[in-house]
Amino acid sequence: MTLARDDLAVASTAKPARWSFDAKALIAAPGLIFMGLAFAVPVLMLIGDSFVDRDGLSLAGYRKVLGDPYYIGIIGNSLQLACITTAVCLAVGYPAAWALARIRGVWQVILFALIFLPLTVSIVVKTFGLTIMMRRDGIINFLLVNLGFIERPMRLVFTEFSLYFGMVNVFLPFMILPLYSVMRMLDPRLLDASASLGAGPVHTFLRVTLPLTMPGVIAGGTLVFSISVAAYVTPGLLVGDRFMTMSQVMAKAYLNIRDFQLGASMAVIMLVISAALILASSYLVRTPGGERR
Repeated sequence: MTLARDDLAVASTAKPARWSFDAKALIAAPGLIFMGLAFAVPVLMLIGDSFVDRDGLSLAGYRKVLGDPYYIGIIGNSLQLACITTAVCLAVGYPAAWALARIRGVWQVILFALIFLPLTVSIVVKTFGLTIMMRRDGIINFLLVNLGFIERPMRLVFTEFSLYFGMVNVFLPFMILPLYSVMRMLDPRLLDASASLGAGPVHTFLRVTLPLTMPGVIAGGTLVFSISVAAYVTPGLLVGDRFMTMSQVMAKAYLNIRDFQLGASMAVIMLVISAALILASSYLVRTPGGERR
């Protein structure tokens, strides 16, 4: 009891720990300053423009975007495009990432090359290449006709099929890479243990493989959705004005009709959608105990 009282007395007389500055934090200063000038300041200016028109403070931009069925439909187009692109990339990228994480030797090098090389090519170049492939005299129509699937070449460019095909082609690597980073750390003995306990392939996948790779699924899905919902070049080149997206409205508002408040309001709505998705994904990767995986 005496020791306990002495400890309490020492604790009561001890001075509170002072806040100390770690000089190593200064190493991050250049990067933080650059991000503040190149990202935070323009975003704040964009948000400010969304609340200002020629007469001063106004919510006319948001009323125009959220109150007009035309712009609501455009927001729906962007969300639809992002959701379908993310779903297809996940369906195609999951087995590709699994093969990349499990295969060894020269085949792994070949698969890495097939995945990474498209990232070294500009999106504009890849999209123009897709338009050449999907022309009436392109390779896709040539193969379909000569294999007997169709009798005459069909129009593929400036259709929604070309849009989704191009989006998946461009953004698939961004789904595979996060999945691969998680799958390569998965212990194969866990799958053998599941099989030795009598679980079939489907049960093993649903109860072992999928839960353990879920952080990669969430990270890849968040990344692909965020960049797909803001895509501008690929929809503009592959389908044009037939399928308007939020990015195209922003570009037209700034470059053509010079309605800066409309473009800024649409940009802020896109920013809110992306921020909400990032917050949701951050919550999903937490365990029930509140610790990150």
